[in-house]
Amino acid sequence: MKIGTVDLPSPFAIAPMAGMTDTAFRRLVKRHGGCGLVVTEMVSAEALTRGIGRTLEYAEYTEEERPISIQIFGGDPARMAAAAQIVEGMGADIVDVNMGCPVPKIAKHNAGCSLMREPAHAARVIAAMAKAVRIPVTVKMRAGWNDGERNAPTLAKMVEDAGAAAIAVHGRTAAQSYSGSADWDLVARIAGDLAIPVFGSGDCLEPEQIIERLASGVEGVLVGRGVLRNPWILAQAADLARGLRPRLVTLEDRGRFLLDYVELLMNERVREPEGFGVKTHDRWVINKIRALGSWYTKGLDGGSNLRTAINSAQSLTELRELIGTFFRASATVA
Repeated sequence: MKIGTVDLPSPFAIAPMAGMTDTAFRRLVKRHGGCGLVVTEMVSAEALTRGIGRTLEYAEYTEEERPISIQIFGGDPARMAAAAQIVEGMGADIVDVNMGCPVPKIAKHNAGCSLMREPAHAARVIAAMAKAVRIPVTVKMRAGWNDGERNAPTLAKMVEDAGAAAIAVHGRTAAQSYSGSADWDLVARIAGDLAIPVFGSGDCLEPEQIIERLASGVEGVLVGRGVLRNPWILAQAADLARGLRPRLVTLEDRGRFLLDYVELLMNERVREPEGFGVKTHDRWVINKIRALGSWYTKGLDGGSNLRTAINSAQSLTELRELIGTFFRASATVA
C-alpha cells in the first residue's frame, strides 16, 4: 500500500488519540508487528508556527516508528501551509489534517470537524498545504457534522481534487462523538468513489472486525480504542490476513507491556509536568498509566479492581508492584 510515494508495510494503522498515543505507546505497539503507519497526537498549527516548545513535544517521534504521520489542526490555509512545512522540516513522512475532532474547544476555532461544515474552505486548506510541501498531505474526517450534514462523500472528493494523497473516515458524525455505531456503508461508498487510498475507522475492537472492515472495500483500517484495549490487535489482524491464527496474548504479556510503557515514559516529555501543574515527572507517568488503564483493564477478570488500584497508586514503586502482582496472580489462576 502506498500513500503518495510512502510505502506502508501493512494496511493497519494506529489512530491519533490526544493524551494517549504518545511516542512511547506507539513504539511498543509497533514492536509487536502488523502496524503500517502511526499518527501522532494532534498538534496546533498556530502553536507550531509560533514556535511554542511544548507543542513540539507532541510531534516527537523516533526512527523506529516510521513511516510516521504528524497530525495538525487549524483552519487558516496560510498558517496550515506554514505548519506543514515545519512538519516536513521535522522529517515526517506524511502530514495529516484533523477534520474529525468533535471536541468543542477545537471545533469552535474553525478546526477539527467544524471544517467539514465549510467544504470549500476545507479544500482551500488542503490545496495550500499540498502546494507548500513535497510530502503527502492526508485528511482525517468524520461522516459529517450531524445527521443533517453527512457530507463526507462530497468533502472527500473535494479534498482529493485539492491534492490530498489519502483520507481516513470515521463513520460517526461529530454530534455522535463515540456513541452509536460507525456507518461503514458510508465509508465503503467513499472508498469506491475515490482514486486515492481510503482508511476506515470506527468500532474495531477485535482483530476479526478489522479484517471484516478491510474486506468492505477500504484500502486500510485506522484503529483507535481497540489498540488501547489490546495493543496486539494490529499484529493479530495481520496474522488473520495471512491466514494464520491470531497470536495468543498472555496475561504476563499484558503485564510486561504496562511495565515497559512505564520505563519508556520515564525518558519522555520530561518538561510535561510544567504545563499541567503536576509536581513531578513520576506523577505525570502515573497519570499516563491511569489514563491507559481505563481502557486497558476492560474485559479482564478483576480488571475493575486493577483499575481502582492503579488510580490509587501514589508512587512508581507501588504502581510497578501492583501491576506485577496482579498479572502474576491472574496468570497463576488462569
